[in-house]
Amino acid sequence: MCGIVGIVGNTPVGQSLYDGLTVLQHRGQDAAGIVTIHENTFRLRKANGLVKDVFHTRHMLRLQGNIGIGHVRYPTAGTSSSSEAQPFYANSPFGISLAHNGNLTNAEELKHWLYTEARRHVNTTSDSELLLNILGHELQNADNLELQPEDIFKAVANVHKRVRGAYATVALIIGYGMVAFRDPQGIRPLVFGKRETEKGAEYMIASESVALDANDFEFVRDVAPGEAIFFTQDGQIHSKQCAENPTFSPCIFEYVYFARPDSTIDKISVYGSRVEMGKKLGDKVAKEWADEDIDVVIPIPETSCDTALQIAQTLNLPYRQGFVKNRYIGRTFIMPGQEQRKKSVRRKLNAIGAEFAGKNVLLVDDSIVRGTTSEQIIEMARNAGAKKVYFASAAPEIRFPNVYGIDMPSANELIAHGRELEDICQLIGADKLIYQSIEDLEEAVRVGNPDIKRFETSVFNGQYITNDIDQSYLERLDAMRNNEVKEQSDKNADSIIDMHNEGS
Repeated sequence: MCGIVGIVGNTPVGQSLYDGLTVLQHRGQDAAGIVTIHENTFRLRKANGLVKDVFHTRHMLRLQGNIGIGHVRYPTAGTSSSSEAQPFYANSPFGISLAHNGNLTNAEELKHWLYTEARRHVNTTSDSELLLNILGHELQNADNLELQPEDIFKAVANVHKRVRGAYATVALIIGYGMVAFRDPQGIRPLVFGKRETEKGAEYMIASESVALDANDFEFVRDVAPGEAIFFTQDGQIHSKQCAENPTFSPCIFEYVYFARPDSTIDKISVYGSRVEMGKKLGDKVAKEWADEDIDVVIPIPETSCDTALQIAQTLNLPYRQGFVKNRYIGRTFIMPGQEQRKKSVRRKLNAIGAEFAGKNVLLVDDSIVRGTTSEQIIEMARNAGAKKVYFASAAPEIRFPNVYGIDMPSANELIAHGRELEDICQLIGADKLIYQSIEDLEEAVRVGNPDIKRFETSVFNGQYITNDIDQSYLERLDAMRNNEVKEQSDKNADSIIDMHNEGS
């Protein structure tokens, strides 16, 4: 999962891009980058690290220009070296820079095609660089020497025909402007907004609406699945549906975990969806655990707090903040490598003994992925004096890998893969365990937008909506994502030099 922003303005956009990336930091902690256009030249800064650490005053002074894009990254496979940081750029045709959130499921096929047919070189393992070169190839074949909006839309339409998977994308084309487009299923989110200034209107593209809020842009609408929007350098807007058979299947895990609660995605309030999850799960607990002696409901901060509060209200039980979170530790789910995640849990959370001592506690989390975090937190609750520890997950059992841009690991690393409820409960050390049903989860999120008939829920049911995933694909994915390979890649990351990155 990554975060992207793009702005076409009337004044320098560097600071606004920085501010937008800062509020999207939850979508990626591995690397950050910004590219602007000034005097018909790309100005680029990207490196590993948090936004605040990648961009210093000397970098911001160089990022001049009234148009630019930015990216925060977290790795789903391979290395976390700075060579994978975005945005990427290509000099031909015109000069293109691109940032992408998602994952292409036919990346190997595309890489072969680029080499044998398009004669384009890819310098990294990132499928975002593949997407950049495919877009470049299609623009190279434009009918007109001077690009027209229809040429850009035709190029995006051809990208849709060639590429499979999830992609929310923003790209700069020197001399022309900025184009944003979304995959035909609308798996990854993308919104755009408008800000009126004394010099006229400015426009912004972002992964989540909070990035618009941070820069005083008014939300206009979501980019539709398969749609492309082209913003010229002088502020004109052109849009077109570029996919032949678009559907609407957003990733439901955005609402469970990834997105900020103050975001609205595809007309659905993330906060509101989590409250609805709490209502559904609270009703299930009341029905199935009517005889259990729960004293208090405690969330595992922070994503589950809204859900846990609603569960407590539904059950008419006290809600308490039993864990204190160290806000200087990043999100453990998106940290590369299992060892780093395990070490971070203890540094991230500390129990308040008085809220556990002598009580039967119901811990609520957004989901259970590998199970190691849940196991450690349950142990912390017992060490703090809890008599019994019950555990509730706002999401169903995660049994299958994600192929659309979320680092759901190898199937063998997923604690629910091939296991029943009692086995999972025993492994994490809970006295009792309950999961949200997939039907209740979908209903909870759909309350905000009844027009969405189907969500992307493959991690729960193994149904991949792009219809191109088989066992051999999952086996190749397993080879790339297993922790041993990833952790070795992380150790080697420091030795990789990013030729595109400015010196520090």
